[in-house]
Amino acid sequence: MQTPNEELGSLHTTVGEFPLQEYRLRQAGREWSILHTGAVLTHEDESYFLRELKDRLPYGVALWPSAIALAHEVASRGEALRGTRVLELGAGTGLPGIIAASLGAQVVQSDRHELALSVCERNGARNNIQTIDYRLADWTAWNDAERYQWIIGSDILYGEMLQPHLLRIFENNLAPDGRILLADPFREVSIKLLESMEAGGWTISLSKWRIGAEESARPMGLFELTPPR
Repeated sequence: MQTPNEELGSLHTTVGEFPLQEYRLRQAGREWSILHTGAVLTHEDESYFLRELKDRLPYGVALWPSAIALAHEVASRGEALRGTRVLELGAGTGLPGIIAASLGAQVVQSDRHELALSVCERNGARNNIQTIDYRLADWTAWNDAERYQWIIGSDILYGEMLQPHLLRIFENNLAPDGRILLADPFREVSIKLLESMEAGGWTISLSKWRIGAEESARPMGLFELTPPR
């Protein structure tokens, strides 16, 4: 559920102010609330963002349908996440990682954009989460040597030039018994990467979501990856 509210304020940037909106996710008797600069739910929304806003705002301060799909999936896995270490890549507004932390996981949320990470941290405080570690991090200069039982990300595979760096993070930071959860709107470049990973020994399962209003709901893939044994 998305709620416009003038009292939510604006995001101040070097190119102007952008009014903030609220999104609320309800599942299993719980509710989480995040702020964002606008929802990018349909293909038309995405075209507008890429045409008008991509040079003014980092992708992460908008709410993308893949983040909603991943958030629902994370919320459904409470027991599996409790007490585990979770790394969220490209956290943006932070909804999936916030839910994981509220369910008892130790979460690191990372993003390479300081503005996006500031929104992410604000949303963590908005949900009374005090246990998330926020890290400004670039995949091309990644220096985290920790291992995580879960690595999660929403729509993070679209940059073909960045995929080798992501693969290194997957291979070096995932615990031997770990899992990766990725939500993606079936982008061609993403599917090619997943197919190559599967050919290299990764086990990949798929579940499907539809996000948005019924007449314009967008299909999302939720991919669970298990490393080669």
